[in-house]
Amino acid sequence: MPEAKRGLLRQARTQIVPYLNPALGRLMRITMRTFTAAPWSYWETSSFLEGYPVAVLGSGIVGLSAAIQLRTAHPGLPVLVLERGPLPAGASTKNAGFACFGSMTELLDDLTHQSEDFVWALVERRYRGLCRLREKLGDLNMRYEPLGGYELFREEEEPLYEACLDAMQAFNRRLKAITGLEETFQRADGRIPEMGFQQVRHLLWNTGEGQIHTGAMMKALLRLAREKGVEIMNGFQVTGIRPESNGVWLECGGAGDLFFEKVLVATNGLTRLLLPDLHVSPARNQVLITKPIPGLPFQGSFHYDRGYYYFRNIDGRILLGGGRNLDPEGEKTPDFGTTPLIQDALLRLLKEVILPGREPVVDQWWSGILGIGDEKSPIVRKLTPNLCVAVRMGGMGVAIGTLVGEEAAGLLVEQ
Repeated sequence: MPEAKRGLLRQARTQIVPYLNPALGRLMRITMRTFTAAPWSYWETSSFLEGYPVAVLGSGIVGLSAAIQLRTAHPGLPVLVLERGPLPAGASTKNAGFACFGSMTELLDDLTHQSEDFVWALVERRYRGLCRLREKLGDLNMRYEPLGGYELFREEEEPLYEACLDAMQAFNRRLKAITGLEETFQRADGRIPEMGFQQVRHLLWNTGEGQIHTGAMMKALLRLAREKGVEIMNGFQVTGIRPESNGVWLECGGAGDLFFEKVLVATNGLTRLLLPDLHVSPARNQVLITKPIPGLPFQGSFHYDRGYYYFRNIDGRILLGGGRNLDPEGEKTPDFGTTPLIQDALLRLLKEVILPGREPVVDQWWSGILGIGDEKSPIVRKLTPNLCVAVRMGGMGVAIGTLVGEEAAGLLVEQ
């Protein structure tokens, strides 16, 4: 082979595809480049990797919602979602499935750090996000059940409970404009005996909350994305991002570098692995689920200790998670796994408070990685004209992920 041809083959391949963007009213030149050093065949490159002007990093709730919105608003726009895991990594397939928007103790705590307008605007966004998710997927497809959300108080938490009662009327007035319910928060002490809890003195009930089946929800979201023509590639680990004036390079380790005109980062708790300067910290939450329990005496979603612990019923089992406040620094990690400290705390809560006098058997342990920060509001903004982020769900991805993804999609293609 002539040396000149060898030199050409060592260079990066470039394919240019015309695409009429109706929103911008102009012809875009879609450039997709893959280095020949990458381990791809001609068939893989030409059939799977070329021709996408837009890449979304992360196939969780936010990433898929953004991709669906891009294809809905611009049906001819090719969109590629890159996911590092065989299933969505992070929290979207590992969360507890709470369709919640704020317990009373959480809101009281938030009001000590933020203005009333900020807190209630965030609550409204969560509620609207849940409504949008239900509208988009349908309640049956994600097994939504409007069972309400409860908050537990032990005897030593009597002052906190009294503070909640003092705020309840004002909270319900603010929430009526959001949920349409006359009394979103109600006392529910009379239900404690039938639920079988021990050491629980008070219950508060949020009548506007519910629960979903996380796996069913994500399967429905993935199905909708594919129906819209979104391409999803799993096992594609991006290790670095290099913005340029006309697009963004994604470094994919041994898979080579890929170039896109527009990139949306929707990696939430794992964002610092790619963009360490953003104010997003990983927060690991450890979770257990029991084997089926005959005659399980309660239904609904439950919070305890300002939401640091949470549990629910699912398929005749108890799902219980949380406890990261026991080791705040140790749980600020992007690494999945469990620790004896938190496992022991969850097991004590299960056997002493939630299901006293019985010996439930743990069937599985797992963990998910949340994205948190100094503020509970998500980060949705452009870092460069061609690079956008939609991260930091603050543990409320089920509630706000759909809206955040849709907002980010609009931001990504705006002029």
